[in-house]
Amino acid sequence: MQKLYQRIDAVRRDYINKTIAEIVKTKPSYIAVEDLNVSGMMKNRYLSKAAASQKFYEFRTKLKAKCEENGIELRVVDRWYPSSKRCHCCGGIKKDLKLSDRIYRCTCGYAADRDFNASLNLKDAAAYEIA
Repeated sequence: MQKLYQRIDAVRRDYINKTIAEIVKTKPSYIAVEDLNVSGMMKNRYLSKAAASQKFYEFRTKLKAKCEENGIELRVVDRWYPSSKRCHCCGGIKKDLKLSDRIYRCTCGYAADRDFNASLNLKDAAAYEIA
């Protein structure tokens, strides 16, 4: 059983390395990531197992190292920035957005995948730290 867990861990680590290499290979001027509240996710009994297995800390540290190595600015946006709840078109904030809502629909008529909308908002975020 231990060999199985080691194999799964190796697959996850390999996926992280390949994903970071693919992102850095495009040579962006900057990469924006959100400072996630992982300790808060670990308190949620529905999310804790999935959050623990994703290795968010390892991803961020390896991404930071690759960005420094290649001269790419890594922007870390505050964890309370409403990237998922903000409309990319009009800037309105949808307060009643649930985790199960996968399509973001705004009153202005804008509709997009929730994660795509959040990524556009992170790209345009004005307040961030440089890691």
